[in-house]
Amino acid sequence: MSLTAPDLTKQAPRSPRVRLGGYACLPRCLDKGRATLTGKNGEYHYNCPLDQRLLEFIGIDADALSAQLAAGKGDGDILAWINTSAKNRHTPAEIAVWSAEQTERKPDNPESLGYFNDIKSKCAPHRTDIANWFDLLDVDDYVSFGGLA
Repeated sequence: MSLTAPDLTKQAPRSPRVRLGGYACLPRCLDKGRATLTGKNGEYHYNCPLDQRLLEFIGIDADALSAQLAAGKGDGDILAWINTSAKNRHTPAEIAVWSAEQTERKPDNPESLGYFNDIKSKCAPHRTDIANWFDLLDVDDYVSFGGLA
């Protein structure tokens, strides 16, 4: 298999809201992982805190996932691998609850709030509807590639 990766110097990864196997953030994580392997990750970081939160919930090591991506596996094959290799086995209902919680997650300490507000002030200073991390990531991605907030 050959590795097909998005060029994240030209487009954003998928929104953290997009789900694969019910997991929020997983498609975004896969996009960043593939782009990192091909040197086309731009400003995006594989195994960032958002990815780490997802991988910890699943019970998958970032390096092991990266090896699967390097083998050229598509999203469906990666999901099948996760379903057989994950240390933490979750029901579809548990995955849905976790993903819903992530979708609404807000900064939870002064340091993360400062980071959140710094990014928001740069990409969408006049927006009052940016309330959680997924909102912020979506608007930051949009603005980073020429959109107006």
